[in-house]
Amino acid sequence: MNGELLFQLLLNGVIVGTLYGVVAMCFVLIYKSTQVVNFAQGEFLLIGAWVCWYMLVEFEMPFLLGFFFTLVFMLAFGILLQVVVLRPMIGEPIISVIMVTIGLSIFMRALTNWMFGQSAEAFPKVFDVESINILGLNTQPAYLMSFVISILVMVGFYYFFRFSRHGLAMRATAFDQQVAQSLGISVKNVFAMAWAISAMVSALAGVVMGMVNGVSSALSFIGIKVFPAVILGGLDSIVGAIVGGLVVGLLENTAEFVDGQYLHVGNMLTIAPFWVLILILVIKPYGFFGTKDIERV
Repeated sequence: MNGELLFQLLLNGVIVGTLYGVVAMCFVLIYKSTQVVNFAQGEFLLIGAWVCWYMLVEFEMPFLLGFFFTLVFMLAFGILLQVVVLRPMIGEPIISVIMVTIGLSIFMRALTNWMFGQSAEAFPKVFDVESINILGLNTQPAYLMSFVISILVMVGFYYFFRFSRHGLAMRATAFDQQVAQSLGISVKNVFAMAWAISAMVSALAGVVMGMVNGVSSALSFIGIKVFPAVILGGLDSIVGAIVGGLVVGLLENTAEFVDGQYLHVGNMLTIAPFWVLILILVIKPYGFFGTKDIERV
């Protein structure tokens, strides 16, 4: 057994898993606030990556400035999307709203393909070094940056929900919209805030992925890859999203190692999380940290 390769893949799995956890938290954020699963989450990554790439290439901005403007753009984009497209759907059946998010996913992917093309574009060079040595293993600086940012985002989410006024309003809305409204909380504003934060944080993940693998429509698939992590942890659990992301990241890289060394099936990295998704839905449909609905007749 190639122990060094396994350790390298496990390290990558932890780093990528934290990024998956951040995207999974965006799923949970929207679901907790609106009871809607956003199937356009992957397209938020894609649009954020393309916007940042455009800022750096066309306007030749420094990376930090371009990254900042990307986050501002995605914040405004999330609010606009919720107000124009999703707010009129309030009160409609949940399945109708989910179908709207699927339609948005297809539309946004087609729009980015039309505007930027379907071929992958490399990010301008951001770091002076190609790789950083950690415990004898080489890791790309973008991944290390993503790991640090992901931890900061997770801490920020915890503080936001636990101590901030807006976070408490969002938790109250998720618990009972009518009660929250009777307490003077604007449910519409909470919905807009949830979509705005989700779009902005997803863009962060998209930029990091784009720096490593280039920007193309394939980035939108990350949203589907993260879905097993959401189901694993529980659709309404922030902690579950983090744990689920780490598990999926480690599982992907472990599957790649086992397949490359022993099975030689091919593509195990892609399909392994979805096998876990099926098992979790069969064994524990609410996930490990999700809240189980109890209906009394």
